[in-house]
Amino acid sequence: MPSALVTGVSSGIGEAIALALLDAGYEVTGLSRREPGIDNARFSWRNVDLGDLNQVQDVAKQVATPDLLVHAAGFMATGSLGELKAKDLAGMHAVHVQAPMVLVNALAPTMGDGSRIVLIGSRTMSGVAGKSQYAATKSALVGLSRSWAMELAPRGITCNVVAPGPTDTPMMVDPRRAGVPPVTPPLGALVDPADVAALVLFLAGEHGKSITGQVMTICGGASLKG
Repeated sequence: MPSALVTGVSSGIGEAIALALLDAGYEVTGLSRREPGIDNARFSWRNVDLGDLNQVQDVAKQVATPDLLVHAAGFMATGSLGELKAKDLAGMHAVHVQAPMVLVNALAPTMGDGSRIVLIGSRTMSGVAGKSQYAATKSALVGLSRSWAMELAPRGITCNVVAPGPTDTPMMVDPRRAGVPPVTPPLGALVDPADVAALVLFLAGEHGKSITGQVMTICGGASLKG
Protein backbone atom coordinates (compact mmCIF):
# COMPACT_ATOMS: atom_id res chain seq x y z
CA MET A 1 0.00 0.00 0.00
CA PRO A 2 1.51 3.39 -0.99
CA SER A 3 1.96 5.94 1.76
CA ALA A 4 1.74 9.72 1.79
CA LEU A 5 2.61 12.53 4.18
CA VAL A 6 0.43 15.63 3.67
CA THR A 7 0.66 18.93 5.53
CA GLY A 8 -2.20 21.35 6.08
CA VAL A 9 -4.88 18.64 6.13
CA SER A 10 -7.36 20.43 8.40
CA SER A 11 -9.09 22.21 5.52
CA GLY A 12 -8.88 23.48 1.95
CA ILE A 13 -6.39 22.07 -0.52
CA GLY A 14 -4.55 19.91 2.01
CA GLU A 15 -7.76 18.24 3.12
CA ALA A 16 -8.84 17.68 -0.50
CA ILE A 17 -5.48 16.09 -1.30
CA ALA A 18 -5.65 13.78 1.72
CA LEU A 19 -9.16 12.66 0.79
CA ALA A 20 -8.20 12.04 -2.85
CA LEU A 21 -5.19 9.97 -1.80
CA LEU A 22 -7.31 7.93 0.60
CA ASP A 23 -9.82 7.28 -2.18
CA ALA A 24 -6.89 6.12 -4.34
CA GLY A 25 -5.81 3.58 -1.72
CA TYR A 26 -3.00 5.45 0.02
CA GLU A 27 -2.19 5.29 3.68
CA VAL A 28 -2.05 8.96 4.68
CA THR A 29 -0.41 10.75 7.59
CA GLY A 30 -1.64 14.31 7.99
CA LEU A 31 0.04 17.22 9.74
CA SER A 32 -1.85 20.32 10.86
CA ARG A 33 -2.63 22.51 13.85
CA ARG A 34 -6.36 21.74 13.86
CA GLU A 35 -7.72 18.22 13.79
CA PRO A 36 -9.32 17.43 10.41
CA GLY A 37 -12.72 15.81 10.07
CA ILE A 38 -11.35 12.85 8.13
CA ASP A 39 -12.73 9.50 9.20
CA ASN A 40 -10.75 6.73 7.54
CA ALA A 41 -8.87 3.78 9.01
CA ARG A 42 -5.91 4.52 6.72
CA PHE A 43 -5.61 8.11 7.95
CA SER A 44 -3.55 9.18 10.95
CA TRP A 45 -3.14 12.74 12.20
CA ARG A 46 -0.41 14.53 14.11
CA ASN A 47 -0.95 17.87 15.78
CA VAL A 48 1.86 20.05 14.41
CA ASP A 49 2.20 23.80 14.00
CA LEU A 50 4.05 24.03 10.67
CA GLY A 51 5.23 27.50 11.67
CA ASP A 52 7.08 26.10 14.69
CA LEU A 53 10.27 24.61 13.26
CA ASN A 54 11.07 22.74 16.47
CA GLN A 55 7.77 20.90 16.15
CA VAL A 56 8.43 20.20 12.47
CA GLN A 57 11.90 18.86 13.23
CA ASP A 58 10.48 16.60 15.93
CA VAL A 59 7.74 15.13 13.75
CA ALA A 60 10.18 14.64 10.85
CA LYS A 61 12.13 12.28 13.10
CA GLN A 62 9.01 10.39 14.14
CA VAL A 63 7.02 9.75 10.96
CA ALA A 64 7.65 6.83 8.64
CA THR A 65 9.28 7.65 5.31
CA PRO A 66 6.48 8.15 2.76
CA ASP A 67 6.28 7.33 -0.94
CA LEU A 68 4.71 10.74 -1.52
CA LEU A 69 5.33 13.98 0.38
CA VAL A 70 2.92 16.86 -0.22
CA HIS A 71 3.41 20.23 1.46
CA ALA A 72 0.08 22.05 1.27
CA ALA A 73 0.08 24.04 4.50
CA GLY A 74 -0.01 27.78 4.05
CA PHE A 75 -1.65 31.09 4.85
CA MET A 76 -1.77 34.55 3.33
CA ALA A 77 -1.16 37.91 4.94
CA THR A 78 -1.50 40.89 2.60
CA GLY A 79 -0.27 44.47 2.78
CA SER A 80 0.80 47.35 0.61
CA LEU A 81 4.12 49.17 0.94
CA GLY A 82 4.06 51.24 4.10
CA GLU A 83 1.89 48.63 5.82
CA LEU A 84 4.12 45.53 5.64
CA LYS A 85 4.95 43.74 8.88
CA ALA A 86 8.15 41.76 9.33
CA LYS A 87 6.36 39.21 11.51
CA ASP A 88 4.01 38.37 8.62
CA LEU A 89 6.91 37.64 6.31
CA ALA A 90 8.65 35.57 8.98
CA GLY A 91 5.49 33.58 9.66
CA MET A 92 4.81 32.80 6.00
CA HIS A 93 8.47 31.99 5.37
CA ALA A 94 8.43 29.50 8.23
CA VAL A 95 5.31 27.70 6.96
CA HIS A 96 5.87 27.97 3.20
CA VAL A 97 9.65 27.54 2.95
CA GLN A 98 11.33 26.32 6.10
CA ALA A 99 8.77 23.63 6.99
CA PRO A 100 9.09 21.78 3.66
CA MET A 101 12.87 22.19 3.80
CA VAL A 102 12.97 20.48 7.18
CA LEU A 103 10.64 17.68 6.08
CA VAL A 104 12.31 16.98 2.73
CA ASN A 105 15.79 17.28 4.22
CA ALA A 106 14.91 14.66 6.84
CA LEU A 107 12.90 12.27 4.68
CA ALA A 108 14.29 12.43 1.13
CA PRO A 109 17.49 10.48 1.95
CA THR A 110 15.41 7.42 2.88
CA MET A 111 12.58 7.79 0.34
CA GLY A 112 12.48 4.92 -2.10
CA ASP A 113 13.48 5.23 -5.73
CA GLY A 114 10.58 6.58 -7.76
CA SER A 115 8.99 8.45 -4.84
CA ARG A 116 7.33 11.83 -5.37
CA ILE A 117 7.43 15.28 -3.76
CA VAL A 118 4.83 17.95 -4.49
CA LEU A 119 4.91 21.48 -3.07
CA ILE A 120 1.79 23.63 -3.25
CA GLY A 121 2.79 27.06 -4.52
CA SER A 122 0.54 29.79 -5.88
CA ARG A 123 -0.25 31.51 -9.14
CA THR A 124 0.72 34.74 -7.41
CA MET A 125 4.37 33.60 -7.25
CA SER A 126 5.11 35.89 -10.19
CA GLY A 127 4.02 38.90 -8.14
CA VAL A 128 0.74 40.60 -7.27
CA ALA A 129 0.23 44.07 -5.83
CA GLY A 130 -0.45 43.88 -2.12
CA LYS A 131 0.82 40.30 -1.86
CA SER A 132 4.58 40.87 -2.06
CA GLN A 133 5.48 38.91 1.06
CA TYR A 134 3.20 35.99 0.20
CA ALA A 135 4.51 35.96 -3.38
CA ALA A 136 8.11 35.98 -2.14
CA THR A 137 7.65 32.99 0.14
CA LYS A 138 5.68 30.97 -2.41
CA SER A 139 8.10 31.76 -5.24
CA ALA A 140 10.92 30.38 -3.10
CA LEU A 141 9.35 26.96 -3.58
CA VAL A 142 10.35 27.04 -7.24
CA GLY A 143 14.04 27.31 -6.39
CA LEU A 144 13.74 24.58 -3.78
CA SER A 145 11.79 22.26 -6.06
CA ARG A 146 14.03 22.60 -9.11
CA SER A 147 17.18 22.16 -7.01
CA TRP A 148 15.77 19.10 -5.28
CA ALA A 149 14.57 17.69 -8.60
CA MET A 150 18.15 17.87 -9.90
CA GLU A 151 19.54 16.16 -6.80
CA LEU A 152 16.92 13.42 -6.73
CA ALA A 153 16.66 12.66 -10.46
CA PRO A 154 19.29 9.88 -10.33
CA ARG A 155 16.96 8.02 -7.96
CA GLY A 156 13.87 8.59 -10.10
CA ILE A 157 12.31 10.83 -7.43
CA THR A 158 10.32 13.69 -8.91
CA CYS A 159 9.73 17.08 -7.29
CA ASN A 160 7.24 19.59 -8.64
CA VAL A 161 5.25 22.67 -7.66
CA VAL A 162 1.49 22.84 -8.18
CA ALA A 163 0.47 26.50 -8.29
CA PRO A 164 -3.26 27.15 -7.78
CA GLY A 165 -4.95 30.42 -8.53
CA PRO A 166 -7.86 31.71 -6.39
CA THR A 167 -9.25 28.54 -4.84
CA ASP A 168 -12.49 27.92 -2.96
CA THR A 169 -10.95 27.45 0.50
CA PRO A 170 -11.21 29.14 3.92
CA MET A 171 -8.18 31.25 2.94
CA MET A 172 -10.50 33.29 0.72
CA VAL A 173 -12.22 34.72 3.80
CA ASP A 174 -9.20 34.86 6.11
CA PRO A 175 -9.06 38.37 7.66
CA ARG A 176 -5.28 38.43 7.09
CA ARG A 177 -5.84 38.74 3.34
CA ALA A 178 -8.64 41.31 3.56
CA GLY A 179 -6.55 43.97 1.82
CA VAL A 180 -6.61 42.06 -1.47
CA PRO A 181 -9.98 40.32 -1.95
CA PRO A 182 -10.15 37.39 -4.39
CA VAL A 183 -11.18 37.95 -8.00
CA THR A 184 -13.24 35.36 -9.85
CA PRO A 185 -11.15 33.83 -12.67
CA PRO A 186 -12.22 34.06 -16.34
CA LEU A 187 -13.72 30.56 -16.31
CA GLY A 188 -16.34 31.92 -13.92
CA ALA A 189 -15.59 30.17 -10.64
CA LEU A 190 -12.92 29.79 -8.02
CA VAL A 191 -10.69 26.76 -8.47
CA ASP A 192 -12.15 23.60 -6.93
CA PRO A 193 -9.75 22.12 -4.32
CA ALA A 194 -10.65 18.68 -5.68
CA ASP A 195 -9.20 19.70 -9.05
CA VAL A 196 -5.91 20.65 -7.38
CA ALA A 197 -5.95 17.31 -5.58
CA ALA A 198 -6.52 15.48 -8.87
CA LEU A 199 -3.45 17.14 -10.38
CA VAL A 200 -1.38 16.12 -7.36
CA LEU A 201 -2.70 12.58 -7.71
CA PHE A 202 -1.63 12.55 -11.36
CA LEU A 203 1.89 13.68 -10.46
CA ALA A 204 2.00 10.96 -7.81
CA GLY A 205 0.81 8.28 -10.22
CA GLU A 206 2.42 6.16 -12.91
CA HIS A 207 2.17 8.82 -15.61
CA GLY A 208 3.76 11.53 -13.48
CA LYS A 209 7.11 9.78 -13.58
CA SER A 210 8.44 11.90 -16.46
CA ILE A 211 7.58 15.28 -14.92
CA THR A 212 10.04 16.89 -12.52
CA GLY A 213 11.30 20.35 -11.63
CA GLN A 214 8.18 21.94 -13.09
CA VAL A 215 5.55 24.45 -12.00
CA MET A 216 2.04 23.39 -12.97
CA THR A 217 -0.51 26.19 -12.76
CA ILE A 218 -4.21 25.54 -12.17
CA CYS A 219 -5.99 28.86 -12.01
CA GLY A 220 -9.32 28.92 -13.85
CA GLY A 221 -7.78 31.18 -16.48
CA ALA A 222 -6.53 33.82 -14.02
CA SER A 223 -3.10 33.72 -15.66
CA LEU A 224 -4.66 34.93 -18.91
CA LYS A 225 -5.16 38.33 -17.29
CA GLY A 226 -1.47 38.77 -16.51
